[in-house]
Amino acid sequence: MLESLHIENIAVIERADISFREGLNVLTGETGAGKSIVIDSIGAILGDRVSREIVRTGAPYGLVTAVFRGSIADSWLEANDIPSDEELIISRKISPDSKSSCRVNGLPVTAAQLRDLGNLLIDVHGQNDGRQLMDEANHIVFLDRFASLESDLSAYREEYGKYRALKKEIERFSMDEAEKERLADSLRFRIQELESARIEPGEEDTLLARRSLLKNSEKLTESVNSSLLALSEADESAISLAENASYFARKAADIAPELEEASKALEDAGFLLSDASERMRDFLSALDFSPEEYNEIESRLSLLNRLERKYRTDEQGLADLLEESRKKLSDIEYSDEAIALLNRDLEKQTNRCLEKAEELSNRRKSAVRSLRERVVKELRDLSMPSVRFEVEFTGVENETGFSENGKDTVRFLMSANAGMEPGRISRIASGGELSRIMLALKNVFAENDPVPTMIFDEIDSGVSGIAAQRVGEKLYNVSRNRQVMCVTHLPQIAAFADCHFLIRKEERSGRTYTAVEELERDGRISELSRLYSGDNITLTTLASASEQLDAAYEYKNKKTGEQ
Repeated sequence: MLESLHIENIAVIERADISFREGLNVLTGETGAGKSIVIDSIGAILGDRVSREIVRTGAPYGLVTAVFRGSIADSWLEANDIPSDEELIISRKISPDSKSSCRVNGLPVTAAQLRDLGNLLIDVHGQNDGRQLMDEANHIVFLDRFASLESDLSAYREEYGKYRALKKEIERFSMDEAEKERLADSLRFRIQELESARIEPGEEDTLLARRSLLKNSEKLTESVNSSLLALSEADESAISLAENASYFARKAADIAPELEEASKALEDAGFLLSDASERMRDFLSALDFSPEEYNEIESRLSLLNRLERKYRTDEQGLADLLEESRKKLSDIEYSDEAIALLNRDLEKQTNRCLEKAEELSNRRKSAVRSLRERVVKELRDLSMPSVRFEVEFTGVENETGFSENGKDTVRFLMSANAGMEPGRISRIASGGELSRIMLALKNVFAENDPVPTMIFDEIDSGVSGIAAQRVGEKLYNVSRNRQVMCVTHLPQIAAFADCHFLIRKEERSGRTYTAVEELERDGRISELSRLYSGDNITLTTLASASEQLDAAYEYKNKKTGEQ
């Protein structure tokens, strides 16, 4: 669970430290006070994209640090070579130029790694999530998640991937005869050109070295001859002087043994000088310079450079291009036979896909009854007593009858009122009903979701009266098995909080500041009264708030007693 959150220089929040608890944590406050900033700050440590505008004006940086408890992320930490501890500490520092640095347990990570980790820690449901529900393309995703069909879908997609690869390969071979002949002629010309060039990777470097040698042949010969003269051909050459020195040192060492090492060194020097002289003489005798060789090297380098410029690659690339061209030409020349073989493989793979798709479809349909019952129960608990929920299956409309998700197109249908036939959610659900449907589905799908913390950002959109009361009850029930955070404007929901935070905005010295305060009972009564009647707080609204709080306590105690 999320244990604490430190916010520094984020928007209007100069500094805030929030200690969350297990159960239902509620955040309330006037519009614009900064409730969404708290949620955005949590999003930042979950790896969400952030803009430079999020950093408080004039501040050198913005910082968000979160402390989690629990072992849900241990496998991620191990996979990313980050040591685990009793606490998981995530921090993100954001500069005014939009650059940010992320750390997990003190070690730097990327935003992408942070997103992967965040998916294990918190599930955020925002005001726009209702759009996902209205997008019917997502309905099959919801169903598969409920039925825990991830492995079945993965097995099907593996077969579907093989099918797509075969289709792509057939398309690669398929072309009309004129196009086939044009491409074949082009490949034959390229192959002939590259084969005649006899490309050998590494040859260019050898030629460049030899050309440099030939260019400096006169200076090279002069330098080698001068070296030989100094080494062995002059009257007082280095070798003769070394030999004389070695001779006399040997005689001296016979008398004074401490000169033995020096004598040996002079003897070795003579051998080394003689060896160097022989190497220089062999090199000189092997030199064979001719204008014809230089011209041949220049011509060869010119050919290689022309081919490299033409095909925009190096020697190795030319060799690879030759092999690739040979393969393409072979594919074209034998394309009819290849297509026939591929079509046979495609037919077999199509049957495998249909078989897997059928298995997947049967598992989906087996899960529908349970999903229907669970969703209807959740919605009836949320003051939708006459609701009907159905799952409509239709086939995939293409030549094969299957796609990336199998053979099914799935659509959720519902009716909110008695006597109405189920229809598309986007057409029949009001704003308040959509919020409750989304909450119901979230609660149902959460049963198979190990994420320990859920955030609902203004789930109360379009909800009021008894429906708001039921939403509060539902959020509390969800929070009995996981940590829940909720941003709300409704007193009926706020009354169920196990921990109630007031987000308050104030001005000091011409600047805006946001403070976060945890409320006790008197503070909660005052805040619930404000949620009821705005600034017009009276003894009546205070009494109503107190009664609302007591009713929530009674409901919670009853639920606790039922365990």
